Amino acid sequence: MTSADHQEHSSLSANLQSIVSGQSEKVSLGEIVDAIKDKQFGMLLVLLSIPSALPLPAAGYSTPFGIAILILGLQMLRGRRTPWLPQKMRDKSFTRAKLAGMVGKASVFFRWVEKLVRPRLRWINSSGGYRLMAVLVIFMSLLMCLPIPSTNTAPAMVIFLIGVGLCEDDGLFAIGACALGLVAALIYAVVIYFVILLVREHGWEARDQIVSFIKQQLGLE
Repeated sequence: MTSADHQEHSSLSANLQSIVSGQSEKVSLGEIVDAIKDKQFGMLLVLLSIPSALPLPAAGYSTPFGIAILILGLQMLRGRRTPWLPQKMRDKSFTRAKLAGMVGKASVFFRWVEKLVRPRLRWINSSGGYRLMAVLVIFMSLLMCLPIPSTNTAPAMVIFLIGVGLCEDDGLFAIGACALGLVAALIYAVVIYFVILLVREHGWEARDQIVSFIKQQLGLE
């Protein structure tokens, strides 16, 4: 592979910067989808997982972005190569400044990723590999939607790695995503296990305390 080819496959940050650049005050999700073109699924997974995957001040994004990722994962499972989103979701807009700030704060991480990523183990974009990634995306998006504080990072990072792998045809990142997916599943299993224990030992009062704690963490109280 030539250095020019490597540079072509190391443009994650450049692609994201091109998405958020522009003159208008706001940008809709539909505009982002239309701008991504040939890497739509991969870039959307990267973009929608950023707020939860990285330590950024973006509270409240996990559930709505998790739902959007779930819709994308179901389409991937059906074999679609270009995403479709409901018009209501396409009309969802973000201030360009906030979106650009989010991408900018993550730029250091992106530059680190770009040093590692390259086309290899290209099974990820085969029919079987693509659907395997779809199943993992669906499962992780469901975990993202659960209102359990401080546990969204692992599933979001899995989705981020899958998005990078799809964009750059890098199956090694997909293998890393699968390994991290097992970690994410274990985290949720442990959390759910202890919740069940608390409810068994202290009854519904413990459940109410857990719900109250979750609401406080989400800023709902």
